[in-house]
Amino acid sequence: MTKIVILTGAGISAESGIETFRAEDGLWAQHRVEDVATPEGFQRDPELVVNFYNARRAQLPDVHPNPAHKALARLESDHDGEVIVITQNVDDLHERGGSKAVFHMHGELKSALCAACGHRWDAPMVMAPGDECPKCVASEARPDIVWFGEMPYEMDVLFDHLSQADVFAAIGTSGNVYPAAGFVAEARRAGAHTLEFNLERSMVGSQFAEHRIGPAGQTVPQWVSEILSDS
Repeated sequence: MTKIVILTGAGISAESGIETFRAEDGLWAQHRVEDVATPEGFQRDPELVVNFYNARRAQLPDVHPNPAHKALARLESDHDGEVIVITQNVDDLHERGGSKAVFHMHGELKSALCAACGHRWDAPMVMAPGDECPKCVASEARPDIVWFGEMPYEMDVLFDHLSQADVFAAIGTSGNVYPAAGFVAEARRAGAHTLEFNLERSMVGSQFAEHRIGPAGQTVPQWVSEILSDS
């Protein structure tokens, strides 16, 4: 049975209306990355950082899974092999689209993390600096987001999946951010067929065997239909 490992980036959620990291307007454009997406920024101004992610969390009810999210859920449901989705996105659109085997390597907007004991819980819509951990009662709550300079979650598990992949697909990723940008090399070493779905070739596009250029909402459903018709 064919094992398919899929990496998704900001491009797949952009089609649902979520602003990308490099958007020319919107939330990211109003703040320096160093101020809102690093541990040092959180130490300097926790209120700014918490409010930034509160604003991003508030966007979630207004955005919805697009055809690419739904197609990946259909692939997971109907494919006779294993389908794993690794996402760099912190939204919940994959889950709302129907996918179940989803790894959020950069954390989740809807989750809170205790910096003292590591406990996680459902984040309230509005977090505040100094919120208490429901487990250890330390006032060390923070957004459960992997910031620049921090190690993405479950890397050992993700590399295990990549080492077993028969097919590796990257959808809407820039190829600028490691370690995710190195996943295609890991999959190639495992002998996987590699595909890239994007509006243009990414920074690591030359490492992929196949490219599908265009909106993910169009190219991904077509690819999924091809796979399911061949299985």
